Amino acid sequence: MINQFELKVNKKAFEINMAKPIYGTFAEIGAGQEVARRFFHVGGAAGTVAKTISAYDMTFSDAIYGKSTRFVSRQRLGEMLDHEYALLMERLDEKCGTERTFFAFADTVAARSYKTLNESHGWMGIRFQSSPRGQPNEIILHVRMLDPHNLEQQEALGIVGVNLIYGAFFLRKDLKAFIGSLLDDLDSTRIEIDVIRFSGPDFAMVDNRIMCLELVTQGLAQAVLFRADGEVMQAADAFYHKPLLVERGSFRPVTNVAYDMMECAHSMFLMEDDLQGEKPEILLEITMKNLMSSGGIDLQDFLDRIDMLGAMGRNVMISNYGEFYRLIQYLSRYTNRPIGLPLGIPSLHEIFDEKYYINLDGGILEGLGRLFKKGVRLYVYPTKDENGHILEAASYQVQTELRALYAYLLENRFIIPMAGCKLDFLGLSSLQVLEKLQKGDPEWEKMVPSEVCEIIKSRKFFGWRP
Repeated sequence: MINQFELKVNKKAFEINMAKPIYGTFAEIGAGQEVARRFFHVGGAAGTVAKTISAYDMTFSDAIYGKSTRFVSRQRLGEMLDHEYALLMERLDEKCGTERTFFAFADTVAARSYKTLNESHGWMGIRFQSSPRGQPNEIILHVRMLDPHNLEQQEALGIVGVNLIYGAFFLRKDLKAFIGSLLDDLDSTRIEIDVIRFSGPDFAMVDNRIMCLELVTQGLAQAVLFRADGEVMQAADAFYHKPLLVERGSFRPVTNVAYDMMECAHSMFLMEDDLQGEKPEILLEITMKNLMSSGGIDLQDFLDRIDMLGAMGRNVMISNYGEFYRLIQYLSRYTNRPIGLPLGIPSLHEIFDEKYYINLDGGILEGLGRLFKKGVRLYVYPTKDENGHILEAASYQVQTELRALYAYLLENRFIIPMAGCKLDFLGLSSLQVLEKLQKGDPEWEKMVPSEVCEIIKSRKFFGWRP
């Protein structure tokens, strides 16, 4: 039998229980009271737990926290933290506020149901003081529970909760270590954390975009999303039952080619019958491979790209999905509507390169089967070859053994040659633009859309100087 203190999570819970100032409330909905249970399990919980509550019934939950249309949501988590923290301060601050650092922990989750194989996910957060009667800080997470059984998911949720509370009090000055510690006694096959947000006086200088990038860097998430205003968002909120148009690129900076590619694909996508008049959600994706192309992540370069795309009104995704079929699998978790991928001939070449499918039992056939799910289309932008000849999807030559398959995909409009493209832009790359920009050659200004030029100049992105 494993000694209970062989687990890091139990040592953490016991250390918190023994830390006299730390005192607070636990409110948990959806997977038992697994976080609070850890503190009772290791002993000494009277020093930490002021109250636990589990308002499972929706009527009770609404009566306590207010009416809500979605019970597993960031909004509901915020309502829970507001209510529990205010109540804690109202009842205990006068009595022991000079000696205690109060906290309110909450989670609202949808664990695996015995009826359905539903998406298992939830929101978790803590509002806490770092010193007696100090202004509160807050940390919130969105988690996906990947275990196949309900009890395993409950256990994993309890571990993450303890790790979060411990990190808030003991690791808040080293946020890289804090993020890595969230999966102590777990791994990424059990829990994925795809949103994290820090706020409050102790985190006044924290950029949450960098913290979410850290989730992908350390393997806690495979993708993170940013709204145009820079706010971190959860994939289900952004994509749920929406048609999607997703362009992958470096966007360093956005060139006339990248801009024209999206504009042409957007016009063609809107004409598809199965769109039924809906406007697609437009998303620009940057892979981690691209961010690390120079050997490491340049955080200022990363922020410049996010800020530039945000100023253009675009949502951005950073992902670890190098292969296109893995990107489609991710997006398909959240939508059953059509998905369009604008791309160039070099990306089309990658898609038909068999080396990217050696990890699949069915090889390239399995990979292409996963990619071309119902509603997925590739809109292919033309390019120029080394002799200056225009190369299009209709004339592109794949390996001999794949030609019949390629012809089938082309004929059935899984692969669609783009029309109406501005051929004067062909051959232009982000690297060419960046070199001219950083050398002070004004020629770069003609290679990007006018709005991008103004954004780069006004904010001095990518090292531009007057």
